[in-house]
Amino acid sequence: MNRNQPAKGTTPVPGAVDAIAIGRNEGRRLVECLASLQRAGMRRIVYVDSGSTDGSVLAAEAAGAQIVALDMDRPFTAARARNAGLARIVAQDDPPEYVHFIDGDCVLQAGWLAQARAFLDAHPQVVAVCGRRRERYAHATVYNRLCDAEWNTPVGEARACGGDALMRVAALERVGGFRDDLIAGEEPELCLRLRRDGGRIWRLDAEMTLHDAAMTRFSQWWRRTRRAGHAFAEGAALHGAPPDRHWVTETRRGILWGAVLPVLILILSVLAPALAALLALAYPAQILRLAARRGISRRASWEIAFFNVLGKFAEAQGVLSFWLNRLRGRRGGLIEYK
Repeated sequence: MNRNQPAKGTTPVPGAVDAIAIGRNEGRRLVECLASLQRAGMRRIVYVDSGSTDGSVLAAEAAGAQIVALDMDRPFTAARARNAGLARIVAQDDPPEYVHFIDGDCVLQAGWLAQARAFLDAHPQVVAVCGRRRERYAHATVYNRLCDAEWNTPVGEARACGGDALMRVAALERVGGFRDDLIAGEEPELCLRLRRDGGRIWRLDAEMTLHDAAMTRFSQWWRRTRRAGHAFAEGAALHGAPPDRHWVTETRRGILWGAVLPVLILILSVLAPALAALLALAYPAQILRLAARRGISRRASWEIAFFNVLGKFAEAQGVLSFWLNRLRGRRGGLIEYK
């Protein structure tokens, strides 16, 4: 499944929780992340660094974390980093029953670990549990607010979790860990395989982490959304067949709104300008439809609706780049937004 499958250690310590933090040049955010893991009482902290040049490794060592430095001669992905951390943990003489993954730009909320562990203890069929990830500076920019809304997924049984989650080590080993060649969308892909293995994914109504997207520019949001489109296309290529149909709808939606419809409008603008203008009204109509949702503020509903529609162009770009690279026999490079 991947080129960095975790190696098995000895019998896990029941109830023990180790943490894996991953990052590159996170600076102050990493220091705060590791401090929050210490406050939570993590038994062991492993920090996986992907070529930082800002002193992150020294800061992690000072915080008492075990360090895994990725060989940057190989392409870096977050999935590869998480697998490397997991391999270090399960190779210990006393591997844990549970592992908590966290991105280096996140801070673990007080009380979360005890609640998550208690839930897994009480529900042996659940293999991964997550809570509410919030943007620390959600009101700083519209792009941060969009992230905060994105994190607010439904409570209860879920199809997938994000990069912050508490998981059962045994379940991760059974499915071979993350697929480390994915440049994005590695968590939903892992969760799909965990569910195939009989596991269940759960989201609790609890504060889990504070995230710092640090998105201040439109170009950052565009790259992040393009990366999502790439993830949709690759996920559909891997698991798009029934019964999973993984990200098939998302891929088709991005292509329809972000590529097919614009091309059709351009063609009709020459052949039938009136029809082209009528067809172009589909975009504002879609924004109006999405903005009519309830349960959030009027401002938030308009922001989400507008950027949801605009983002289809970036998603289409990501989908098309995936397929173009695939036709050329190449793998796409990492798409970073900060």
